[in-house]
Amino acid sequence: MSRIGVFGGMGPAATVDFMDKLVTLTPARRDQDHLPVVVASLPHVHDRSRSILGVGKDPLPQLLEGIDFLNGAGVGVIAIPCNSSHHWYAQMSERSKVPILHIAKACVAAIPKEAAGKVAVLATRGALASGFYQAALDERRIPHGVPDAATQPFVDDCIRQIKAGEMKDGGASLGKALAVVKEQGATAVIMGCTEIPIAAKYTDTLGLHLMDSSLELARAAVNYALERKWHRPGWDA
Repeated sequence: MSRIGVFGGMGPAATVDFMDKLVTLTPARRDQDHLPVVVASLPHVHDRSRSILGVGKDPLPQLLEGIDFLNGAGVGVIAIPCNSSHHWYAQMSERSKVPILHIAKACVAAIPKEAAGKVAVLATRGALASGFYQAALDERRIPHGVPDAATQPFVDDCIRQIKAGEMKDGGASLGKALAVVKEQGATAVIMGCTEIPIAAKYTDTLGLHLMDSSLELARAAVNYALERKWHRPGWDA
């Protein structure tokens, strides 16, 4: 029996939100219909965004330790509900014995044609500097933009506030960012940090089409497991 491996803790609330989505997306009517999951919540991984920007410690050794742990637990696929960590996707994939789902590719692939006018990418400064969302959008030839210097602080505040458990404040900060990008012509928004979908529950989304990276990663994980019938291990019910 194979299992979904979840490398979480970056941050803990985002991991809980991801797990809720994983369970909700699974077509189950009883406990035994659900998918087996191993969760490694490792919150002490160094700040990914600060490292990408060159002002923080390198988290790669800790990321690889998390990959090793899940591989040792017998998982068949790994999902990492932390966008900025995907800056090191190639190194983690090289280390892993099993496939690692790519959060940005899963999210961008799910953008419907009617919402692909101009996409604003809201994410940590590190994820934006890394550019993996921009690259995924370029592959699909979807026009896109990132927050300007006056708007990114709203996104920074939103992420920080959600990590601190300040949900309403996080929603208010996100609302300010959404108002600006809509005024600048965005028709859709990628919530490219897994704290942002939590904040979206506490604000007016102004009619924008919000793409939830956490939700699309969960959907990709569920589909991967269901296709391989991991919810049917052959045991007597």
